[in-house]
Amino acid sequence: MADDGPVPGIDATRASVARMYDYYLSGKDNFQVDRDAAEQVRRAMPEIGELARENRSFLRRSVRYMARRGIRQFLDIGSGLPTVGNTHEIAQRIIADARVVYVDSDPVVLTHGRALLATNEFTTVAQADMRRPAEVLEHARRTGLIDFSAPVGVLMIAMTHFLTLDERGAVMRTLRDALAPGSHLAATHVTTEGHSAEAVEQIETVYATTPTPIYFRSKADIAPFFEGFGLVEPGLVTIDAWNPEGDLQDEPLKDVGTWLYGGVGRKG
Repeated sequence: MADDGPVPGIDATRASVARMYDYYLSGKDNFQVDRDAAEQVRRAMPEIGELARENRSFLRRSVRYMARRGIRQFLDIGSGLPTVGNTHEIAQRIIADARVVYVDSDPVVLTHGRALLATNEFTTVAQADMRRPAEVLEHARRTGLIDFSAPVGVLMIAMTHFLTLDERGAVMRTLRDALAPGSHLAATHVTTEGHSAEAVEQIETVYATTPTPIYFRSKADIAPFFEGFGLVEPGLVTIDAWNPEGDLQDEPLKDVGTWLYGGVGRKG
């Protein structure tokens, strides 16, 4: 997609969060408008590429954590474009028939994801917006891969910060109420803490030009996203500090992880 050729149903005139994230990860599924927006973010957060990779490492650590505790099905909300170390690759190394449904609102994700996963009978991609959680759940049910009467691992990696505080309660409550006891929620969220107000404002301004504005928050404002879930140790921490199993396959990068809080919660 780097040649910026037209793609049906895809708006190449406005930056996309999924395609910007792909660019942070040195991917090729992005347009010039995405690269321009991402470079504006990089000016305020020079380590954005390393941070995106560390965020993916947190995803892999959390998926391993859940799979090792018997979670056999995963709902990855806001999954973004396919990249190395996807949820199904990690989960299926531990549980060969682990089910994974990726959900994203960007049509590019749907197109590329379905092509990538065409030969994997236990994994698929659906298009839905997390701000309409009932639709996310319905799309997941329709795949036939997710059984909500059994525990599910829900992933909202670098996604909750795209919800307003007014949206938080309804979205998270709808998701939580659909989950069986023993289900887990893994999430990461950008934070204002330890970073200059100028840098935060600059990044928020860039994302305000996309269909998905971003909201940096304090730990106190991030914690309620886990309401109804008991946080596993070490709790809600910066992602460089979340590695409860001492997982050396994806050891945290302490120099960049402090931009994000992350945690894994279990529904009792």
